[in-house]
Formats: sequence, C-alpha cells, structure tokens
Amino acid sequence: MIVLAGTIGAGKSSLTAMLSEHLGSQAFYESIEDNEVLPLFYANPEQYAFLLQIYFLNKRFDSIKQAMQDDNNVLDRSIYEDSLLFHLNADLGRATDTEVKVYDELLANMMEELPYAAHKKHPDLLVHIRVSFETMLDRIEKRGREYEQLSFDPTLYDYYKELNTRYDQWYEDYNESPKIQIDGDKLNFVEDAAARDIVLQMIDEKIAEVQNISVI
Repeated sequence: MIVLAGTIGAGKSSLTAMLSEHLGSQAFYESIEDNEVLPLFYANPEQYAFLLQIYFLNKRFDSIKQAMQDDNNVLDRSIYEDSLLFHLNADLGRATDTEVKVYDELLANMMEELPYAAHKKHPDLLVHIRVSFETMLDRIEKRGREYEQLSFDPTLYDYYKELNTRYDQWYEDYNESPKIQIDGDKLNFVEDAAARDIVLQMIDEKIAEVQNISVI
C-alpha cells in the first residue's frame, strides 16, 4: 500500500490518480467534494476544527481498511499527517486543550487497532510531495475552491505558510515506513508529462528497493 503526503495543493490527488493507473490498482481519495464540514471549518475554524479533524480521521481509517484488501492501492493522504494538521489548528487557538487530549487519545487508540482492522501495521511506502509556499498558493488559487481562497479569508495566508513550513520537519521525523520525497517545484508532474514520467520512475525504483528489503 502506498500513501501520499503533502500540504494543500501539493498535487496529492493528481499523483494518486497517475500512480493507481500506472500500477493498475485502486485510488482512495480524501473526502473533500462531499465533505459537509469543510466549508463550515473555513467559515468558522474556531468552532469546527475539532469536528473536521474527527470527520477526516473516521473517513481515513475506513479508507485504509479498504485499501489494504489488495496490493498496490494508493491513498492520497496518510493518517500520520492528521496530528500535524490538528495540532497546528490547536496552536492557532482553534481547539481547546480538552479537544486536543480527546483527539490524541482517539488517534492513539485507532493506530493500535490498525493492525487488527487492516491486517497491516503501516503502509509499504510514503510518498511526500514537497512544494514551495509560492507553488502552494498558486495551486490553491488555480483549483478555485472559494472557501480556500485568500480573497475569502486573508488570515488563511498565515495558516497556509505555517502549515507548509511544518511539513518539512514532519517528513524528517516520519519513520513509520520507507519514504521518498518528490520536489513538486522542479518536477511539475501535474502539468508536465516528462516530469510525470520521471516521478513515476522514481517511485517504481523505490518500490523495487522496498520489495528487496522485505524479501531479505
């Protein structure tokens, strides 16, 4: 099982589609378009940050269980990023200490149950797409979701900047599985076919490396 990671607008959904087609497997996407809580969060983050994170956590856990049923399935966001996102919101005053405690305990319990529910303790490979803050803002603007735009809420600028910054340390600290980082600025696989082929080859080589390690 392959999971993708990266900030908003990094290209996770696009690469998930490319990878699943390339590997002849199934893609599992984060619940966005049908997420009734997400617009509420952007309109009032202080009230809905906790509810949104619980919503995502529940959907993510269900997707993991489904994805584990076959080989080479791809998820467009990892469950390991959830804590990063929620703790950022908490640091910005959008969640209470009690909500943080409840969330952390719930996530820990769910991770303990993962091997029993999904028959695997962790993914086989994590692919992190790293993009600059400027690329992040450009992608957010291009995809046009009104509630994500800086014109909708100028305070999102600081939120996006801090989120993008925290991903660097998150990737350095991640040790749950083999991992690979893609430079989404240099390799714009979303718009450049040549870059797409390079990225897919990089991931193919990493998968082969991981399989060899597993065999040994």
